[in-house]
Amino acid sequence: MEEEERLQLGGNPDWMSLLPAELLDVPLWNLAVPGSHDSMSFCLDVSSPVLRSEPCLLRVIARLFPCWTRPCIYRWATTQQSVLSNQCDLGIRFFDLRIARKPAGGGQLFFAHGIYTLMTVKEALGELATWLDAHPKEIIIISCSHFESMTDEDHCQLAEYIISLFGKKLCSSQEIPTLHSCWSRGQQVVVSYDNQQMVLQHPELWTGIPYWYADSSNPKKVIAYLEEQKHRGRPDGFYVSGLNLTEDAAYILLHPLQDMRTMTLRALSLLLRWASKQQPGRGAGGVNVLCCDFVDVSQFCSLVIDLNYKELLAAPRAACTLQRTTPESLGSCK
Repeated sequence: MEEEERLQLGGNPDWMSLLPAELLDVPLWNLAVPGSHDSMSFCLDVSSPVLRSEPCLLRVIARLFPCWTRPCIYRWATTQQSVLSNQCDLGIRFFDLRIARKPAGGGQLFFAHGIYTLMTVKEALGELATWLDAHPKEIIIISCSHFESMTDEDHCQLAEYIISLFGKKLCSSQEIPTLHSCWSRGQQVVVSYDNQQMVLQHPELWTGIPYWYADSSNPKKVIAYLEEQKHRGRPDGFYVSGLNLTEDAAYILLHPLQDMRTMTLRALSLLLRWASKQQPGRGAGGVNVLCCDFVDVSQFCSLVIDLNYKELLAAPRAACTLQRTTPESLGSCK
């Protein structure tokens, strides 16, 4: 679909259901999927305490000078500005959910990035479940990780809530998910849970998904890192290439009046140019999920989705990649 048509429709709310027939039996980890880095950071609570996992010095300064420190952390920790349903409408299908127990938060779980969010985990997951009901042919990947200050009981209750909420919509980790297979079973959700004990107890949960993360504020270094990782070969299943930048204390001190959005926008054209040259698929350099900050300020989602159409033109590799996939055929392409 052309870009102008997408804009008229308000984004890419049903892009998976519109993919060509040749892509419907491809494993989801061989498709290009737009994702949002730190998906819940749009609702950080500027009045919340700093995470216990943050450096001790930062936590001390935050207690001594909260009126200065917390707004600064808020500016640099905010990486998204759209609610989850809007991200879905844009075309985002991978959600990076960093879950935490907030001090004095009662029995509820929240999200965190430097500081805690206002929205609870149950509220966010409920929003995604409602959106999926309205888009029965779209599949999302939810990555649950970090688990700040969570107890074993918290994990058990969260896993049970996820399984209860999504029910038959969950894709089993014992299967090879394709669009066709998911549609035939009414499945719409892959949940990656970065806690091996929970994964072993619940076959509905997938193991943690590798996230290629350069940990740099320099977009050229981010690209160099991703290229180096590509040359080493991609993981067998789902994996993420992070287009997101990272600031450190020195960078923040040298740029006190800036924020993460300013830094991202300055680097975005270079990062998206690199992304536009990628290709999905099972080859050594094939991309899968690409994650970005501030997914609503550019054509990031459309660009990543269009990589799937690019795959159709890749011959002769496409003839191998786009064959009907069965467990026996997974090893037939090199």
